[in-house]
Amino acid sequence: MTLIQRTDCSALDAADPLAALRKQFVLPDGAIYLDGNSLGALPRATAARVQQVIADEWGQGLIRSWNTAGWIGLPQRVGDKIARLVGAAPNELVVTDSTSINLYKVLSAALSIARIDAPQRRVIVSERENFPTDLYIAQSLAAQYGARLELVEQGQAASRLGDDVAVLLLTQVNYRSGALHDMAAVTAAAHAAGALTVWDLAHSAGAVPVDLNGAQADFAIGCGYKYLNGGPGAPAFVWVHARHVDRVQQPLSGWHGHAAPFVFTPDYQPAQGIARYLCGTPTLLSLAALECGVDTVLAAEPLGGMAALRRKSLALSDLFIRLVQQQLGAHPVTIATPIEPERRGSQVSLTFDGDGYALIQALIDRGVIGDFRAGDSAHGDPDLLRFGFTPLYLRFVDVFDAVQALREVLDRGIWREARHARKAAVT
Repeated sequence: MTLIQRTDCSALDAADPLAALRKQFVLPDGAIYLDGNSLGALPRATAARVQQVIADEWGQGLIRSWNTAGWIGLPQRVGDKIARLVGAAPNELVVTDSTSINLYKVLSAALSIARIDAPQRRVIVSERENFPTDLYIAQSLAAQYGARLELVEQGQAASRLGDDVAVLLLTQVNYRSGALHDMAAVTAAAHAAGALTVWDLAHSAGAVPVDLNGAQADFAIGCGYKYLNGGPGAPAFVWVHARHVDRVQQPLSGWHGHAAPFVFTPDYQPAQGIARYLCGTPTLLSLAALECGVDTVLAAEPLGGMAALRRKSLALSDLFIRLVQQQLGAHPVTIATPIEPERRGSQVSLTFDGDGYALIQALIDRGVIGDFRAGDSAHGDPDLLRFGFTPLYLRFVDVFDAVQALREVLDRGIWREARHARKAAVT
């Protein structure tokens, strides 16, 4: 295997048709940011746009801006932009609340539909390594609906689809391993078995091509602060297939989901369509920031859109995998993400036979920002070092330099320094 040189990576950057998209972001000098799978980088347009909302629309327009500045329509407007990234039609997706709250809405709706259509189905199936908030919400709803949450190992959900399963709840890209589900195939298997699907797109929206309508998915939710670059705490989104959207009332019947919220009637009448999945007053400042983030992804449309972003994402992660194999063979580091491109999202996770948290901290100290996820020793799950590859702003030389820094930290044993083992509140 020919050793990869930094000049090879520079040549890839020079030929990269997406290279100009990097200019959309504020990136600290001396930092290589490989954590966009947890929090996207700051778009250059965001600060000015939020300041405009504060100073002009709020400061001068005051309450009039609900009409004059179009505040009331922001959840739908930004939702329609995200819809272009996930294979949804206009007026099918709305931005509102958090991922956890939206999951509560759609999983409740799915269980309500199952109770109507097949009341004998009382099992929610998910993966044991699904993101914890998804499992917590599912546990809560299972108790409320007299159902049962059953967890299977990663990749085994389809084999559990029996005549007692009401809902299959999956995250399309596993947050730990980066493994990617084939949404169309899994959804088809669930429907053939009589189950509904709920997809969490937190690690796929803006990172991999998604086609919700093409896959005939039932429900989907996702967050705005990862690959959509909406900022910390950005609002989430919710999508419901047209065949389900008006069948049942979602449980959080707030006034913005009312058919006529400004009529102020004391009884609740749900809006038609996806608007019924709104709840309370939209978070305007966060929505304005999220729109800037979504626009950075849509800027790739003239250059090939999500397909082009996916090609670069895979090229970046392929390069990272090859460099790890070439440079770190003398160290107890193992690739935990599927090697096959079609089976992974936009991240690569490593295991380390040592203190993985300290290793990540030592790497961050050198300006290479990844993150750490603790494993579950009771089930034999290892600690993971996660590295996200956001093609909008990451360069091939960044990948090369990141692996060189990782090799230096390992070669010199820098990760063993006591200061790197001190745990912060957020790991």
